[in-house]
Amino acid sequence: MAKELLSGNEAIARGAWEAGITFASAYPGTPSTEILENIIRYKDDIYAQWGANEKTAMEEALGASFTGARALVAMKHVGLNVAADPLFSASYIGVSGALVVISADDPGMHSSQNEQDNRHYAVAAKMPVLEPADSQEAKDMVLEAVKISEMFDTPVMIRMTTRTSHSRSAVELGERQAPPPPEYKSDFAKRNLLPGNARKRHIAVEERLKKLAVFSDSFAYNVIHKGKDRIGVLASGVSYQYGREVFPDAWFLKLALPYPFPVNLFRRFAALVDKIYVLEENDPILETFARLATPQKEIVGKDVFPLVGEMSQDVVRASLGLKDMTPRLSADGVPGRPPSLCAGCPHTAFFFNLGVLKVQSRGDIGCYTLGALRPLSAMDTCVDMGASITVQLGIEKALEKAGKTIQQVAVIGDSTFFHSGITGLIDVIYNQGKSTVVILDNSITAMTGHQENPGSGKTLMGREARPIDIARLVRDGLGLAHTYEVDGYDVKAIRELLKREMQREEPSVIVIRRPCVLLYRKARWSPMRVDKEKCTRCKVCLRLGCPAISSDADGKALINEGLCTGCGVCAQVCAFKAISFTDDKGLHINSISLESFANGGRQ
Repeated sequence: MAKELLSGNEAIARGAWEAGITFASAYPGTPSTEILENIIRYKDDIYAQWGANEKTAMEEALGASFTGARALVAMKHVGLNVAADPLFSASYIGVSGALVVISADDPGMHSSQNEQDNRHYAVAAKMPVLEPADSQEAKDMVLEAVKISEMFDTPVMIRMTTRTSHSRSAVELGERQAPPPPEYKSDFAKRNLLPGNARKRHIAVEERLKKLAVFSDSFAYNVIHKGKDRIGVLASGVSYQYGREVFPDAWFLKLALPYPFPVNLFRRFAALVDKIYVLEENDPILETFARLATPQKEIVGKDVFPLVGEMSQDVVRASLGLKDMTPRLSADGVPGRPPSLCAGCPHTAFFFNLGVLKVQSRGDIGCYTLGALRPLSAMDTCVDMGASITVQLGIEKALEKAGKTIQQVAVIGDSTFFHSGITGLIDVIYNQGKSTVVILDNSITAMTGHQENPGSGKTLMGREARPIDIARLVRDGLGLAHTYEVDGYDVKAIRELLKREMQREEPSVIVIRRPCVLLYRKARWSPMRVDKEKCTRCKVCLRLGCPAISSDADGKALINEGLCTGCGVCAQVCAFKAISFTDDKGLHINSISLESFANGGRQ
């Protein structure tokens, strides 16, 4: 068989193809995004789509499973919170065709607001969870998940983590299994969870769990590796790889199916060793089951290893007080790069105006969350997807009860608005709020790498789609007359709209439109220039936080022509007219009209 170097996410996509999956859905989120982006390589065999959010994606995959088709749904760990309602119902209902649920956890919070351990969801929903240790297993586990799902009439979770998702290793490729032909057959007692039906399904779930526990004891990927001494290591996922480096002579029980926990297999393993170290990222799930299975055995787990952050060889060694013998490349002299909005980002002018107006904003999840950082410092709260609008309403109503008020706006991106912002805005309108909601529409889901969304005009499969007009949706669909659109590069117009709408005694929406600057990939930009004679060193332009703007040794503004996109925002905020467009024949981003972009002007 041929081999290929694949990331874990690429391997999941390959596994989906080999396993005969024909439907895949997801909402993009690091570290899971590349799964669906790679599944469309097999679009002749697999239909794939982005859902408006994780809940819709889960329900659509479940619906596909009802026809007997094999389905996969993928999301990052916090996305499973959004999809939890249908997940628990899916466990009761079971499957017709296989249903594989990918949860990509993010230990260390590289790009997340928490580092929850979604194995808890599998335990709570009473469904099996698989945990690959490398890319080969990531591919293999999809095939195993399909078998288990259809054998035991259950959805199956595959828990990926950041390192297994993004690290690469050799994968042996296989052939595609012939998928079963889809055909919907009604099954009222199984799929309609009226209380009378659900009670019976709960009994079936408990019986299923007992059978799965027996299966876990003999599962081929739950393996005991013989060691040279009487030290044992219990590990799952990428933690197994770290353990092999730190304990080369130990016995290992490597679990690819950690739940249901293989109690009998673990007891056989425990009898072979005197002491057991449990290596797992985040919560002590394996450890808890291990202690229950062998309460007399000496087990070392989260009493030594950290609950927070990623596991690694260094972390394991440091936790045990062992000397680190691994050679390291020195990073001395490499300058740090603080996170910031891109040069030419269409959100910069808005956040700059918030600072000028001294207005607090309730933020949301997206690349615009970087507006919270210095020097913009323009975002006071960020809770979860869609929370900007509802948090603002709660603050407003609580202060209103006490006879107080503050100037505030809610900030949300276009993809996040489609995901879970619409319902929050409905709450504002229904509960007679006075909130000003700003929707930053950059025509794409930018934070996770430019995935299409309902406003982009294309689907994941590359098909033309009718773009949802946000302003029209709000104005005509929700009946909010005070809905306005403004160009993201027009500093003055944004400021005047904000000042006016924050004084309004009823809700309003401002849609700030300008495509993500990185969508103009083929454009040849002419940079801005600084007239050193006019520059007064006031440093107002530096408050934009634009990576292209700095100051020279004399303290005067300096523009990096290699980064500048010619958006012109800095020229608008310079009171001394020291910044202007160059005379080159190249393109200035703000010279491209929004209409031409919408009509196919994307570069």
